[in-house]
Amino acid sequence: MPELGAKAGEKRAKWLKIELSASPELVDALSNFLTEIGAHGVFQEELESQAPEDFTVSGQREVMKAYLPFDIRLESRLASLKVYLESLSGLFPELEEPQFTTEAVVDQDWGEEWKKYFKPLRVSKNIVIKPTWERYAPAGRDIIIDIDPGMAFGTGQHPSTRMCLEAIEDILLKDRTKEKWRVLDVGTGTGILGISCAKLGAERVVCVDIDRKAAEIAQENVIINHVQEKVEVINRDVNTIHEPFDLIVANLTAKILIRLRTHLMSLIENGGYLVISGIIDQNRSDIEAHFFTSQFTPRNIITEKEWICYVLRKGGN
Repeated sequence: MPELGAKAGEKRAKWLKIELSASPELVDALSNFLTEIGAHGVFQEELESQAPEDFTVSGQREVMKAYLPFDIRLESRLASLKVYLESLSGLFPELEEPQFTTEAVVDQDWGEEWKKYFKPLRVSKNIVIKPTWERYAPAGRDIIIDIDPGMAFGTGQHPSTRMCLEAIEDILLKDRTKEKWRVLDVGTGTGILGISCAKLGAERVVCVDIDRKAAEIAQENVIINHVQEKVEVINRDVNTIHEPFDLIVANLTAKILIRLRTHLMSLIENGGYLVISGIIDQNRSDIEAHFFTSQFTPRNIITEKEWICYVLRKGGN
Protein backbone atom coordinates (compact mmCIF):
# COMPACT_ATOMS: atom_id res chain seq x y z
CA MET A 1 0.00 0.00 0.00
CA PRO A 2 1.23 3.57 -0.61
CA GLU A 3 2.83 5.61 2.15
CA LEU A 4 0.56 7.75 4.30
CA GLY A 5 -0.54 10.83 2.39
CA ALA A 6 0.23 9.46 -1.06
CA LYS A 7 -2.34 9.55 -3.80
CA ALA A 8 -3.99 6.27 -4.77
CA GLY A 9 -1.61 4.18 -6.85
CA GLU A 10 1.34 6.52 -6.18
CA LYS A 11 4.45 5.14 -4.52
CA ARG A 12 6.25 7.83 -2.53
CA ALA A 13 10.03 7.90 -2.35
CA LYS A 14 11.84 7.59 0.97
CA TRP A 15 14.97 9.61 1.74
CA LEU A 16 17.44 10.07 4.55
CA LYS A 17 17.83 13.77 5.26
CA ILE A 18 21.30 14.76 6.48
CA GLU A 19 21.95 18.05 8.27
CA LEU A 20 25.66 18.62 8.70
CA SER A 21 27.23 21.60 10.50
CA ALA A 22 30.87 22.46 9.93
CA SER A 23 33.43 25.24 9.85
CA PRO A 24 33.25 27.34 6.66
CA GLU A 25 36.72 26.11 5.64
CA LEU A 26 35.38 22.55 5.25
CA VAL A 27 32.10 23.25 3.49
CA ASP A 28 33.30 22.92 -0.13
CA ALA A 29 35.11 19.66 0.53
CA LEU A 30 32.06 18.26 2.34
CA SER A 31 29.70 19.36 -0.42
CA ASN A 32 31.85 17.61 -3.00
CA PHE A 33 32.08 14.45 -0.89
CA LEU A 34 28.30 14.31 -0.28
CA THR A 35 27.75 14.56 -4.02
CA GLU A 36 30.31 11.80 -4.64
CA ILE A 37 28.52 9.35 -2.34
CA GLY A 38 25.20 9.93 -4.08
CA ALA A 39 23.51 12.75 -2.16
CA HIS A 40 20.88 14.79 -4.00
CA GLY A 41 19.99 18.45 -3.72
CA VAL A 42 23.02 19.44 -1.64
CA PHE A 43 22.76 23.04 -0.45
CA GLN A 44 24.11 25.12 2.39
CA GLU A 45 23.15 28.04 4.59
CA GLU A 46 24.92 30.01 7.28
CA LEU A 47 24.31 28.81 10.82
CA GLU A 48 24.16 31.74 13.20
CA SER A 49 25.32 31.35 16.78
CA GLN A 50 24.58 33.54 19.74
CA ALA A 51 27.46 35.01 21.71
CA PRO A 52 27.14 35.31 25.49
CA GLU A 53 26.58 39.06 25.11
CA ASP A 54 23.55 38.31 22.88
CA PHE A 55 25.37 39.52 19.77
CA THR A 56 24.71 37.51 16.63
CA VAL A 57 27.97 36.03 15.43
CA SER A 58 27.71 34.78 11.87
CA GLY A 59 30.10 32.77 9.76
CA GLN A 60 31.37 30.55 12.57
CA ARG A 61 29.51 27.46 11.40
CA GLU A 62 27.55 26.57 8.31
CA VAL A 63 24.89 23.93 7.90
CA MET A 64 24.52 21.72 4.86
CA LYS A 65 21.48 19.72 3.90
CA ALA A 66 21.45 16.74 1.58
CA TYR A 67 19.27 13.72 0.87
CA LEU A 68 20.39 10.12 0.44
CA PRO A 69 18.07 7.59 -1.18
CA PHE A 70 16.95 4.64 0.91
CA ASP A 71 18.58 1.78 -0.99
CA ILE A 72 21.03 -1.06 -0.43
CA ARG A 73 23.98 1.38 -0.44
CA LEU A 74 22.64 3.68 2.29
CA GLU A 75 24.54 2.01 5.13
CA SER A 76 27.85 2.06 3.26
CA ARG A 77 27.32 5.70 2.28
CA LEU A 78 26.82 6.70 5.90
CA ALA A 79 29.87 4.70 6.95
CA SER A 80 31.94 6.49 4.29
CA LEU A 81 30.71 9.86 5.54
CA LYS A 82 31.71 9.04 9.11
CA VAL A 83 35.19 7.95 8.03
CA TYR A 84 35.59 11.10 5.93
CA LEU A 85 34.59 13.34 8.84
CA GLU A 86 37.12 11.60 11.07
CA SER A 87 39.83 12.11 8.46
CA LEU A 88 38.99 15.83 8.21
CA SER A 89 39.25 16.15 11.98
CA GLY A 90 42.69 14.58 11.82
CA LEU A 91 43.82 16.86 8.98
CA PHE A 92 42.43 20.02 10.57
CA PRO A 93 42.64 19.57 14.36
CA GLU A 94 42.39 23.32 14.88
CA LEU A 95 38.85 23.36 13.46
CA GLU A 96 35.74 22.28 15.33
CA GLU A 97 34.75 18.74 14.42
CA PRO A 98 31.87 18.53 11.89
CA GLN A 99 28.61 17.09 13.25
CA PHE A 100 25.60 15.67 11.47
CA THR A 101 22.11 14.41 12.21
CA THR A 102 19.80 12.24 10.13
CA GLU A 103 16.07 12.05 9.65
CA ALA A 104 14.01 9.70 7.50
CA VAL A 105 11.56 11.58 5.27
CA VAL A 106 8.98 10.36 2.78
CA ASP A 107 8.71 12.24 -0.50
CA GLN A 108 9.46 15.58 1.13
CA ASP A 109 9.31 18.34 -1.44
CA TRP A 110 13.01 19.10 -1.06
CA GLY A 111 13.28 19.41 -4.82
CA GLU A 112 11.34 22.67 -4.51
CA GLU A 113 12.68 23.74 -1.11
CA TRP A 114 16.32 24.06 -2.17
CA LYS A 115 15.44 26.24 -5.16
CA LYS A 116 15.41 29.34 -2.97
CA TYR A 117 19.20 28.95 -2.71
CA PHE A 118 19.71 28.91 -6.50
CA LYS A 119 19.63 32.43 -7.95
CA PRO A 120 21.05 33.92 -11.18
CA LEU A 121 24.82 33.93 -10.87
CA ARG A 122 27.53 35.53 -12.99
CA VAL A 123 30.26 32.89 -13.12
CA SER A 124 32.63 34.57 -15.57
CA LYS A 125 33.02 37.76 -17.61
CA ASN A 126 30.28 36.75 -20.06
CA ILE A 127 28.43 33.73 -18.63
CA VAL A 128 25.44 34.03 -16.33
CA ILE A 129 23.81 30.86 -14.97
CA LYS A 130 20.08 31.34 -14.47
CA PRO A 131 17.61 28.85 -13.00
CA THR A 132 14.64 28.38 -15.31
CA TRP A 133 12.23 29.67 -12.69
CA GLU A 134 14.02 33.02 -12.21
CA ARG A 135 13.96 36.16 -14.34
CA TYR A 136 17.12 37.96 -15.44
CA ALA A 137 17.69 40.91 -17.77
CA PRO A 138 20.92 40.31 -19.74
CA ALA A 139 23.34 43.18 -20.23
CA GLY A 140 25.96 43.74 -22.91
CA ARG A 141 27.44 40.48 -24.14
CA ASP A 142 25.92 38.27 -21.45
CA ILE A 143 25.55 34.62 -22.38
CA ILE A 144 22.63 33.23 -20.40
CA ILE A 145 22.60 29.54 -19.52
CA ASP A 146 19.17 28.40 -18.30
CA ILE A 147 19.47 25.42 -15.97
CA ASP A 148 16.93 23.20 -14.25
CA PRO A 149 19.23 20.91 -12.25
CA GLY A 150 16.60 18.40 -11.16
CA MET A 151 18.61 15.73 -9.32
CA ALA A 152 21.86 16.24 -11.24
CA PHE A 153 25.07 18.00 -10.19
CA GLY A 154 26.00 21.34 -11.73
CA THR A 155 24.46 24.74 -11.01
CA GLY A 156 27.59 26.87 -11.35
CA GLN A 157 27.64 27.61 -7.65
CA HIS A 158 30.46 25.22 -6.82
CA PRO A 159 34.05 26.48 -7.34
CA SER A 160 34.98 23.48 -9.51
CA THR A 161 32.18 24.31 -11.98
CA ARG A 162 32.87 28.04 -11.98
CA MET A 163 36.55 27.49 -12.72
CA CYS A 164 35.69 25.19 -15.63
CA LEU A 165 33.40 27.85 -17.07
CA GLU A 166 36.11 30.47 -16.72
CA ALA A 167 38.58 28.17 -18.48
CA ILE A 168 36.36 27.19 -21.42
CA GLU A 169 35.26 30.79 -21.95
CA ASP A 170 38.89 31.89 -22.16
CA ILE A 171 39.77 29.10 -24.61
CA LEU A 172 36.78 29.35 -26.95
CA LEU A 173 36.74 33.14 -27.16
CA LYS A 174 40.48 33.73 -27.47
CA ASP A 175 41.98 30.78 -29.37
CA ARG A 176 41.41 31.40 -33.08
CA THR A 177 43.41 28.40 -34.30
CA LYS A 178 40.25 26.24 -34.55
CA GLU A 179 37.41 27.10 -36.89
CA LYS A 180 35.01 24.40 -35.71
CA TRP A 181 35.50 23.39 -32.11
CA ARG A 182 34.61 19.81 -31.15
CA VAL A 183 34.04 19.47 -27.40
CA LEU A 184 33.56 16.55 -25.02
CA ASP A 185 31.97 17.20 -21.61
CA VAL A 186 32.70 14.20 -19.35
CA GLY A 187 30.32 13.58 -16.44
CA THR A 188 28.02 16.29 -17.77
CA GLY A 189 25.50 16.34 -14.89
CA THR A 190 23.06 19.12 -15.76
CA GLY A 191 24.87 19.76 -19.05
CA ILE A 192 25.97 23.18 -17.88
CA LEU A 193 29.51 22.98 -19.29
CA GLY A 194 28.56 21.45 -22.63
CA ILE A 195 25.71 23.92 -23.14
CA SER A 196 28.07 26.80 -22.32
CA CYS A 197 30.54 25.54 -24.94
CA ALA A 198 27.79 25.48 -27.56
CA LYS A 199 26.73 29.03 -26.70
CA LEU A 200 30.37 30.13 -26.82
CA GLY A 201 30.58 28.96 -30.43
CA ALA A 202 31.58 25.29 -30.40
CA GLU A 203 30.40 23.47 -33.53
CA ARG A 204 29.86 20.04 -31.98
CA VAL A 205 29.50 19.14 -28.29
CA VAL A 206 29.16 15.65 -26.84
CA CYS A 207 27.90 15.45 -23.25
CA VAL A 208 28.43 12.06 -21.66
CA ASP A 209 27.30 10.72 -18.29
CA ILE A 210 26.95 7.17 -16.97
CA ASP A 211 24.01 8.24 -14.79
CA ARG A 212 20.78 7.82 -16.76
CA LYS A 213 18.88 10.46 -14.79
CA ALA A 214 21.66 13.01 -15.23
CA ALA A 215 21.68 12.37 -18.99
CA GLU A 216 17.92 12.92 -19.12
CA ILE A 217 18.22 16.20 -17.20
CA ALA A 218 21.11 17.34 -19.42
CA GLN A 219 19.01 16.64 -22.53
CA GLU A 220 16.14 18.69 -21.12
CA ASN A 221 18.50 21.59 -20.43
CA VAL A 222 19.94 21.33 -23.95
CA ILE A 223 16.42 21.80 -25.33
CA ILE A 224 15.64 24.65 -22.90
CA ASN A 225 18.75 26.47 -24.18
CA HIS A 226 17.95 25.76 -27.87
CA VAL A 227 21.33 24.15 -28.62
CA GLN A 228 20.11 20.67 -29.59
CA GLU A 229 21.52 21.07 -33.11
CA LYS A 230 25.01 21.35 -31.64
CA VAL A 231 24.84 19.20 -28.50
CA GLU A 232 24.48 15.44 -28.27
CA VAL A 233 23.85 13.85 -24.87
CA ILE A 234 25.04 10.26 -24.42
CA ASN A 235 24.24 7.96 -21.49
CA ARG A 236 27.21 5.62 -21.36
CA ASP A 237 30.80 5.23 -20.20
CA VAL A 238 33.23 7.71 -21.76
CA ASN A 239 35.56 4.79 -22.55
CA THR A 240 33.15 3.79 -25.33
CA ILE A 241 33.74 7.09 -27.15
CA HIS A 242 36.58 7.18 -29.67
CA GLU A 243 36.10 10.25 -31.90
CA PRO A 244 38.64 13.10 -31.74
CA PHE A 245 38.04 16.39 -29.90
CA ASP A 246 39.65 19.82 -29.73
CA LEU A 247 38.58 20.42 -26.13
CA ILE A 248 37.70 18.01 -23.34
CA VAL A 249 36.35 19.27 -20.03
CA ALA A 250 36.05 16.89 -17.08
CA ASN A 251 34.77 18.15 -13.72
CA LEU A 252 35.11 14.94 -11.72
CA THR A 253 37.31 13.83 -8.81
CA ALA A 254 41.06 13.24 -8.73
CA LYS A 255 40.57 9.49 -8.45
CA ILE A 256 38.27 9.27 -11.47
CA LEU A 257 40.38 11.69 -13.51
CA ILE A 258 43.50 9.59 -12.97
CA ARG A 259 41.59 6.44 -13.95
CA LEU A 260 40.34 8.07 -17.18
CA ARG A 261 43.58 9.91 -17.97
CA THR A 262 44.97 7.67 -20.73
CA HIS A 263 41.70 7.47 -22.63
CA LEU A 264 40.91 11.18 -22.38
CA MET A 265 44.38 12.16 -23.55
CA SER A 266 44.09 9.84 -26.54
CA LEU A 267 40.93 11.63 -27.73
CA ILE A 268 42.48 15.10 -27.93
CA GLU A 269 43.78 16.34 -31.25
CA ASN A 270 47.19 17.97 -31.42
CA GLY A 271 46.87 21.56 -30.24
CA GLY A 272 43.72 20.69 -28.30
CA TYR A 273 42.94 21.34 -24.66
CA LEU A 274 42.11 19.29 -21.59
CA VAL A 275 40.36 21.10 -18.73
CA ILE A 276 40.17 19.10 -15.49
CA SER A 277 38.54 20.21 -12.26
CA GLY A 278 36.94 18.84 -9.09
CA ILE A 279 40.43 18.59 -7.57
CA ILE A 280 41.24 19.61 -4.02
CA ASP A 281 44.64 20.91 -3.02
CA GLN A 282 45.70 17.73 -1.20
CA ASN A 283 45.45 15.81 -4.53
CA ARG A 284 47.52 18.34 -6.43
CA SER A 285 50.76 16.36 -6.53
CA ASP A 286 49.02 13.17 -7.72
CA ILE A 287 47.23 15.00 -10.53
CA GLU A 288 50.37 16.80 -11.68
CA ALA A 289 52.39 13.58 -11.61
CA HIS A 290 49.85 11.89 -13.90
CA PHE A 291 48.87 14.75 -16.21
CA PHE A 292 51.99 16.87 -16.63
CA THR A 293 53.74 14.98 -19.43
CA SER A 294 55.99 15.77 -22.36
CA GLN A 295 52.89 15.66 -24.56
CA PHE A 296 50.62 17.77 -22.35
CA THR A 297 51.79 21.05 -20.87
CA PRO A 298 49.94 23.27 -18.36
CA ARG A 299 48.63 26.48 -19.92
CA ASN A 300 46.71 27.79 -16.92
CA ILE A 301 46.05 26.83 -13.31
CA ILE A 302 42.95 28.35 -11.73
CA THR A 303 42.38 28.16 -7.98
CA GLU A 304 39.54 29.05 -5.65
CA LYS A 305 39.84 28.27 -1.96
CA GLU A 306 41.15 24.67 -1.81
CA TRP A 307 39.90 23.81 -5.33
CA ILE A 308 42.08 23.61 -8.44
CA CYS A 309 41.32 23.58 -12.16
CA TYR A 310 44.04 22.72 -14.71
CA VAL A 311 44.11 23.76 -18.35
CA LEU A 312 46.49 21.53 -20.33
CA ARG A 313 47.36 21.68 -24.01
CA LYS A 314 48.50 18.85 -26.24
CA GLY A 315 51.61 19.64 -28.25
CA GLY A 316 51.74 22.91 -30.12
CA ASN A 317 52.97 26.10 -28.53
